Amino acid sequence: MSLIQVQVIRGVFTAQQKQLIIERLTEAMVEIEGEHMRPYTWCVLQEISSYDWGIGGHGVCADDIRALAQD
Repeated sequence: MSLIQVQVIRGVFTAQQKQLIIERLTEAMVEIEGEHMRPYTWCVLQEISSYDWGIGGHGVCADDIRALAQD
């Protein structure tokens, strides 16, 4: 049994992108563990509020991450 935990900043990913994250991470684990483990592979995506996440000593918000993605 596997539990994949992913934390992202709230407001960065769309519902469709979050679904893709879950699908693709599940596929990666199933490729390693075998197809018979698919029903036992859990993926939890947790959204963290802006500024509850820090990098290099500074709080980060969704706008900061979106700006990075555009560079």
